[in-house]
Amino acid sequence: MEITIKIAGMSCGHCSARVKGALEKVAGVESAEVSHADGLAVIKGAGFDPAAIRQAIEDQGFDVVG
Repeated sequence: MEITIKIAGMSCGHCSARVKGALEKVAGVESAEVSHADGLAVIKGAGFDPAAIRQAIEDQGFDVVG
């Protein structure tokens, strides 16, 4: 499974790294590629909970758009 999520509020590589680290700790996530420039996260894995993905992003202080 692969999903792409739009994230608002990331402004630097440090922001991207924080979100990437948080996403990769979510059960079922195999990898996460996060770009502050594009405001996107591409998440790959099997059986992860989309609500847990949203929560991991929001816990880092950013907003999921859409």
